[in-house]
Parts: sequence; structure tokens; C-alpha cells
Amino acid sequence: MNTRHKPLIYIVDDDDGMRRALTALMISVGFQPIPFGKASEFLARHDANSPSCVILDVRMPEMSGLQVQQHLNRNGSMSPVILISGHGDIPMAVQAMKDGAFDFLQKPFRDQDLLDRINEALRLDARNRESIDRLADLRQRSESLTPREREVMTFVVDGKANKVIAIDLGLSERTVEIHRANVMEKMDARSVAHLVKMNLILGGEAR
Repeated sequence: MNTRHKPLIYIVDDDDGMRRALTALMISVGFQPIPFGKASEFLARHDANSPSCVILDVRMPEMSGLQVQQHLNRNGSMSPVILISGHGDIPMAVQAMKDGAFDFLQKPFRDQDLLDRINEALRLDARNRESIDRLADLRQRSESLTPREREVMTFVVDGKANKVIAIDLGLSERTVEIHRANVMEKMDARSVAHLVKMNLILGGEAR
């Protein structure tokens, strides 16, 4: 998780009383809430790069919570969404989950139930961001390889011996050893097994 930012709890609800109550609850347990009475204000301020969780009221006059969630999805937001509603029904909850909502809570709900779900959502957000950071780092390492080193890496992850690689590429075995060492160093691979795992994570992008 990006440690430069404390996780943000976005609260989007046109009900002033509910918004104030949720904001006070978040502050009381050490969260950093950012409340909004309008969906458009939230969408203008939402920082997709910061660890966060979004609490969305379903029924709002400008945009519904479901529409806001769909907007976030279209823009590639990773922030887990918890939808809340005093008027929600089963089809609405099902649609919310289909659209990727983390959870759906019916008002009135217990404060602790919401806090538990927020904590779970933030853990999911942290795992997702760590995975993306790892993938970005692997891609950067892979892009540092020369075309020849990429070829050698392809053979190495396929389990080919240096002698076989040398024959297939028309190189000396010593040259293959040098390229192989460069690959291991640039990819920061501890072993061939580690290199194979990284290549799998990249989805064969190094090929």
C-alpha cells in the first residue's frame, strides 16, 4: 500500500444528518473521512491513487449510488464501494454486487457492522494496490532487458540448459552465461524458479 497516504473514507450521502453522523463515527475510530453531499463533488475530488474506501448512499437526487459506482468502474477505480440505503431492495443489492460493490448495507445498521466492512475493504484495497505495484515493478525490470536478454530469458524459464540455448541462438555458451547472469541481475531473481514465477505474473510479457 502507498504509505504516503493515510486511507481515505469517502462518504457520499445527500442526507445531512447521516453524513455528519458517519463523519463523526469515522473520526472517532481514527479514520480520515471526506464527506460529500453531492455525487458530482465527490467525483471531482476522488483520488484514485490514494488508498481508500467509498461509502455511497443509493438514493441521491443528482446521481444514484449505483450510477456513481458504475462511473468509478468505467474510470478504473480500485476503491472498494460500500453501498448504504434506507430504501434498498434485493434486486438493487444484487445489481450492486454484480457491478463490483464490496458490500451493501440496509439502514439502519450497527456502527460496528459498517466499521468491520470498512476495515475489510481497506485490507482488500491494500492487497490490490500492492499487487499492482509489484506488477509495475516487474514490468519495469522486464523492459530493462535487451532483446537478446529477453530471448535468453524465454529459454531459461522453459528450463533449457545453457548449451542448448547457445545452439538454438547460434551463440557461444559463455555468451549465453553472460546474458543469463544479466537477466537474473536485472530481474532481481533469486533463482530460476523465482524467474519463472515472475514471468508467470507478467503473463508472458517478457516473451
